[in-house]
Amino acid sequence: MLKDMTKGSPMRHIFTFAIPMLIGNIFQQLYNMVDSIVVGRFVGPNALAAVGTSFPVIMLIISMVIGLTAGGGIIISQLYGAKEMEKLKRAISTAFIFQLIAGIIITFMGLTLSGWLLTKLNVPPEVFDDSLTYIRIFFAGLLTMFAYNIYSGVLRSLGDSKTPLYFLIVSTVVNIVLDILFVARYGWGVAGVAWATVIAQGVSTVLSVIYVYAKVPLLALKPKDFIFDKELFFTMIRLGIPSSIQQSLASLGIIAVQGLVNSFGAVTMAAYTAAGRLDSFANMPSMNIAMSVSTFTGQNLGAGKTERVKEGLVAALKIMAVFSIFMSALIFMFGPNMITIFIDSSETEVIRQGVEYMKTVSIFYPVFGILLIFNNLLRGAGDTKIPMFTTLFNLGVRVVAAYYLASTSLGYRGIWISLPVGWCVGSLVPVTRYFSGKWKTKAVTS
Repeated sequence: MLKDMTKGSPMRHIFTFAIPMLIGNIFQQLYNMVDSIVVGRFVGPNALAAVGTSFPVIMLIISMVIGLTAGGGIIISQLYGAKEMEKLKRAISTAFIFQLIAGIIITFMGLTLSGWLLTKLNVPPEVFDDSLTYIRIFFAGLLTMFAYNIYSGVLRSLGDSKTPLYFLIVSTVVNIVLDILFVARYGWGVAGVAWATVIAQGVSTVLSVIYVYAKVPLLALKPKDFIFDKELFFTMIRLGIPSSIQQSLASLGIIAVQGLVNSFGAVTMAAYTAAGRLDSFANMPSMNIAMSVSTFTGQNLGAGKTERVKEGLVAALKIMAVFSIFMSALIFMFGPNMITIFIDSSETEVIRQGVEYMKTVSIFYPVFGILLIFNNLLRGAGDTKIPMFTTLFNLGVRVVAAYYLASTSLGYRGIWISLPVGWCVGSLVPVTRYFSGKWKTKAVTS
């Protein structure tokens, strides 16, 4: 069901919009977690390291998808808030055409360059072949991910965060069943995990198409409805390219750090993979609250209700603080137990390093939440260059700190410390921009 966020309680809107996305992203993380659990338990540490070292490359592509979607999402949410329905339909059509073409191009590039990327990541020989297999299968099924993100992204921009959740739950269950079947039963190893993910994504795409054409006339585009509006396209590019660059640079920073992690060997790689999965899981609440703020800001700024945007910000910060403190406490109490989800308890050094990572970064989860929320408020307002600069600044600090600290007596621990250092410094940029008030003039609606 589509949701108008220009009326009613800001806290209720942000919370109720975030919860389905949170549940959905928990299931999305289960994709990655189950992949890691199955290969770690049924194949071994080297297979876990192979999946882990492939992950930054995959996240680079996913980030490009998210970034390309962002420009259309900003326009769609603002047009929906302004109730400009004819222009809204043209925007949806233009976004579909643009993103499908981009998906085809990225698929080709990924299949062609995946081996080169892994070489640049200093992937050890014992995990290289498995990493290459995993990445190539992922790229082979990339168009299904693009198609699902098109439908789910438009639905969320129109205020419907529940429907994508239902399809994602089904898809995750399919992924889990196929992971166990392909790896534990048939012994396909890393390839089995990759194929399970691709097939499951295909299921979510098919369900999305069926739902849209049966239940949402606004999105059920017929051949005659596919109109490519050049003016809207260039606006999407203007808004989306900074977001795409931001997301891609974030992933490139992760790739740079992954290369440093790889230099410490397979044990540290496995620890980084397991702890990183848990870290992503723990930050899901803050990420989804921030995504809610983006849609809330877009609709209310489109409707000319700037004061409601400020009310939404305060509500989001309160919700984020509660979730962040809770997740930090869980990690300090149950860190070792969490790591052993991914790896056998006999791998004591992997567990020890993984727990060190989690405890180091979790203290700073509230700071990361502030960074996300202010960035997404600016993005929802159409002020997309500042979040891009924030990411550049954050990543520059993190990568430099990681390489410097890792070269000292801290060793691999310096990599763990560099992450919150980047958060603390990077958060200063969007917070300063917000209080300047310049974001209020960036709406794209007439």
